[in-house]
Amino acid sequence: MAQSYKVLKEEFVSNLSGGDILEINYVTAVAPAAVLLWSALQSRREFFVHYGPAALVTDFLLNVGAILFAITLYSSKPVLLNVLLLSPAVLIYVVPLASNRQKKQSKPKQANETSSTSSGLQGLDPLPVRPFITTYRGTMMVVTCLAILAVDFRVFPRRFAKVENWGTSLMDVGVGSFVFSAGTVSARPILRDQLAGNAPTLSQRLYSSIRHSLPLLVLGMVRLYSVKGLDYAEHTTEYGVHWNFFFTLAMLPPFATVFQFSHSSVFLHSLLSSALGGIYQSLLEFTDLKAYILTAPRVDILSQNREGIFSFLGYLAIFLAGQATGFYILPRHPNRSSSTANVTAQRKRLIFRLASWSIIWGLLFYLTTSYRHGLGLRVSRRLANLPYIFWVSTFNCTQLTLFCIIETVSFPGVHKVLEKTSEAKVVAKATSKVLKAFNRNGLAIFLLANLMTGLINLNVKTLEVSRERAIAVLVGYAGILTTVAIILNARNISVKV
Repeated sequence: MAQSYKVLKEEFVSNLSGGDILEINYVTAVAPAAVLLWSALQSRREFFVHYGPAALVTDFLLNVGAILFAITLYSSKPVLLNVLLLSPAVLIYVVPLASNRQKKQSKPKQANETSSTSSGLQGLDPLPVRPFITTYRGTMMVVTCLAILAVDFRVFPRRFAKVENWGTSLMDVGVGSFVFSAGTVSARPILRDQLAGNAPTLSQRLYSSIRHSLPLLVLGMVRLYSVKGLDYAEHTTEYGVHWNFFFTLAMLPPFATVFQFSHSSVFLHSLLSSALGGIYQSLLEFTDLKAYILTAPRVDILSQNREGIFSFLGYLAIFLAGQATGFYILPRHPNRSSSTANVTAQRKRLIFRLASWSIIWGLLFYLTTSYRHGLGLRVSRRLANLPYIFWVSTFNCTQLTLFCIIETVSFPGVHKVLEKTSEAKVVAKATSKVLKAFNRNGLAIFLLANLMTGLINLNVKTLEVSRERAIAVLVGYAGILTTVAIILNARNISVKV
């Protein structure tokens, strides 16, 4: 890469101050709005039951295309895009187009007889596949993959790119959401061990977590040597000279294992997340650590990678907050009673709990950032400080709440089904195949997205590309990622990275 153009590329993503949180919320609300329209088409018209070319294209346009437009062409008009998505969804719900026969066919079989109910409940997985979690993780992966390439084009607003020191942006919350999401699903093996009555020792848990982290360490090394070897444009203040996001992801599970309690307490893990963030923030405020991270000369391996090394404490707190969330959204929580009223009450409690934690994290964020009623701190992704931890936790719990409500309203059979044979069909119907595919092989698709981003940047002068050509490149890129994800899912292939 020519040196002058490399400098221009680095300047293009440097010294940015971000944008307003409210605008970020409007932009990211496009994902739930698109999912609501998808759910309306599926629950009222069964549009995606027979998954032909029309259904695939519509699925792609709603769950990938809408997000792409939100961060590019509609970046200054996110409310309009939300209205364009919500209006037909509301119309479909108000004027149901499915016949009564279709509704009866799509209604899950429920075990009303005592004998079948008992046997059905016994066969149900205590850690079921929850469509709203698949949707949440799928949309997060889609926006992440789109943003890492779109940021190199001028069609992507600079206020959405990563902030230099202080401020909020779409990509900043995206990085934290990736970690929060990883923490959420990391609760599954812990819960499964507890349900099975297993109590692995600390050394066993560490061995397992390190073994799963090794591929990420390898990917981090590959990215490091490829970036240096190809003289690729770098944003040093993001993680440092040698550190990258793969290293952060690799280090999270082993360290989280050290903090693991003997039981899956939502309160204790949330408290631990807040305490870790609070201790880290105290070090930033009452020692020279903040000045060291932001201004120290890069003279040794520690100072060269100080952003990645010290921000890891903040990301670990986010990971633990995600893990705490996973402890109450992943389990089925079956009671002895198996009536429809009982499972409906359980779903209401789940929504209430998600909404409550959204409010709790939101209040903590307000108290740390408010100049009048709080500490008056500013958000910093570079530091991964306490306000950043609370902001990311608030955002993700809110997103999960919205997706859970959409699923509950559109597909009540998901939480009402009482038979294992019926559950798989109901879950499949309530899940977008595109989002399921992105979620199933998320890290593999993310790796492919990184490779394609590098390849495109090496062959295309993205700063000189027109809006029209930029959108064409991004649509093609999104299409390739989606095609690969769909093929892997259709062939029942899970790439373990």
